[in-house]
Amino acid sequence: MENTIRNKNSEKTFFLVDDDADDRDFFLLALEKTSGDSSCTIAKNGEEALEYLKTNESFVPDFIFLDLNMPRVNGKECLVEIRKIERLKDVPICVYSTSSTEKDRRETIKLGADDYMIKPNSLNQLTEMLSRIILTGELMNKIKAFMF
Repeated sequence: MENTIRNKNSEKTFFLVDDDADDRDFFLLALEKTSGDSSCTIAKNGEEALEYLKTNESFVPDFIFLDLNMPRVNGKECLVEIRKIERLKDVPICVYSTSSTEKDRRETIKLGADDYMIKPNSLNQLTEMLSRIILTGELMNKIKAFMF
């Protein structure tokens, strides 16, 4: 588990679960560039994420960003287990993946994800997206509203 980074007064808390070090660094860099108040806790894989969430019972982030393709416990398995944790049932979960297949998008929404985002290549694009989430307190797409 990596240390939490803090940006200002930590109004919005993020929990990022991603096995790729470059993607984690990219996310943190974008979050640091936002003008909003935020903090981010990072797990390097699904297994580590679930262990952290089960042992830190007071931790309730505002948003969870979950990579799909990870070793040990993949994103779909992790998503299902997170949704079983009562205190996290209302926490928005965004699957944050390089996969652009409609099948992955539909499956993760059915498993309980609130949104599905393809990882952007542009730091500015990711910074803008995170800034909007911090400002509005909501995920971007609200996929569930039109998927079913």
